[in-house]
Amino acid sequence: MIDFVVIGGGIAGASAAARLAPLGQTLLLERETALGYHASGRSAALYEANYGLESTVALSEASGDFHRNAYGGFLSPRGLMLVGQNHEEDAFQTACKSLNMGQIAPEDAFKMVPILDPDRVGYTAYHAEAYDVDTDREIQTFAKVARENGAQVLTGQEVTAIQKQGTGWAVTANGVTHDARMIFNAAGAWADVVARMAGIQPLGFTPLRRSMARIPAPGGLDVADWPMLLGVHEDWYAKPDAGKLLVSPAEEDPQEPHDAWADDMVLAEGIARYEENVSEPVTRVESTWAGLRTFSPDRNLVLGPATDDASFFWVAGQGGYGFQTAPAASQLVADLVAGRSPELDATTLTALSPERYA
Repeated sequence: MIDFVVIGGGIAGASAAARLAPLGQTLLLERETALGYHASGRSAALYEANYGLESTVALSEASGDFHRNAYGGFLSPRGLMLVGQNHEEDAFQTACKSLNMGQIAPEDAFKMVPILDPDRVGYTAYHAEAYDVDTDREIQTFAKVARENGAQVLTGQEVTAIQKQGTGWAVTANGVTHDARMIFNAAGAWADVVARMAGIQPLGFTPLRRSMARIPAPGGLDVADWPMLLGVHEDWYAKPDAGKLLVSPAEEDPQEPHDAWADDMVLAEGIARYEENVSEPVTRVESTWAGLRTFSPDRNLVLGPATDDASFFWVAGQGGYGFQTAPAASQLVADLVAGRSPELDATTLTALSPERYA
């Protein structure tokens, strides 16, 4: 019998496996043929510690040192700019307060992003402490660390059965049964599916689709140093990516767990909202995709043992914050398993604990 089986090879599962491997024999099972195929592979890849609920911000802040310094660091400068039209002052001020952003003169914003429309954009704010995350290198680094500490990381492994056996679990994947003391459910959009399979009460996770389009650099401009742009209602954003621009309607449409794809109508509506703020129309879309951002009912992450069986751990509900919270979230999971005192404050621990759904 091994110690830990981690189900799910996104950033949540890979980071959990890396933290657990020094504590005992660890096995990571990922259904797809590559790690980070679903939500983790379709991330906006931004580290912005001010974004999210208080517990999410606490995890993001606690993850900052890892992102900046561990293994050479995973961040590069980006910046975040909030964009409001002339009639959106109230929404702009609310968003500034929520994101803890400082207002800047529109003229300064136009110098940074020359395609902003001066006839429409009347309010802008900017936060320099927002960074691109090298998501692929980070997830592969966690997987490498797990392997270096004796873990097995297996892809192409579909879990088809989970059965409680005495003090442990029998987890069957691809016809092979693995016996383990503990299960760690890092299955993303499939978190409740895995729970039901194990006979654990599901918590009501909701996968929400978010679509994305890649467009050519507007006006043929060099977008490399532009910040990420965010509408004051958070109903569109745009972000430079490899010389192109990513544009999203930032929708949150409930879905069943599946390999998500973009909704063309929703994407068109989001692009139209983006176009209302810029002087360069979108004339061509090069590619589109979508991912599922999965939230718990109260939108806090769920990290810790299930109330109906302490040997079943939730590592779920990351929503759109998986990468920026993963270092601290996985450390919390390992601390709980090892019986160590977590570094996070009591209020944050309460907000993250599965006990709130008891």
